[in-house]
Amino acid sequence: MTRWPDDDVILYDGVCIFCSRWVRFVAKRDRARRFRFTPIQSPYGTRLAQAFGIDPDDPDTNAVIHGGEVLLKSDAALTVLSLLPRWGWVRLLFAVPKPLRDGLYNLVARNRYRIFGKYEACFVPDDDLRTRVIE
Repeated sequence: MTRWPDDDVILYDGVCIFCSRWVRFVAKRDRARRFRFTPIQSPYGTRLAQAFGIDPDDPDTNAVIHGGEVLLKSDAALTVLSLLPRWGWVRLLFAVPKPLRDGLYNLVARNRYRIFGKYEACFVPDDDLRTRVIE
């Protein structure tokens, strides 16, 4: 497994409205400011995606680097949520078999633009969030 030197970095699709809302959701609840964010369309995000086998031109997952390792799909989402204050209960969802969790994740991921829409360019975070974005 490839290890990554930065930790607690969330890789997301910066033109996906759903994904951008996910970033804002996490940032708002992450009082400790543990997580940083990088859009897959940025130079850093593209390098990160390629290092872990994610096609930066057609991303089918978000990812989180935690403990130096990459977590993808439902593992990424559940890990991030479980590390937020008052969201620790989400760990219980790891008991759901991974093929079921990832199946639901894939369904949403495949249809995210159609359901939630797409920006013409990466969303621009507010000043507070911008300090946590790696480009």
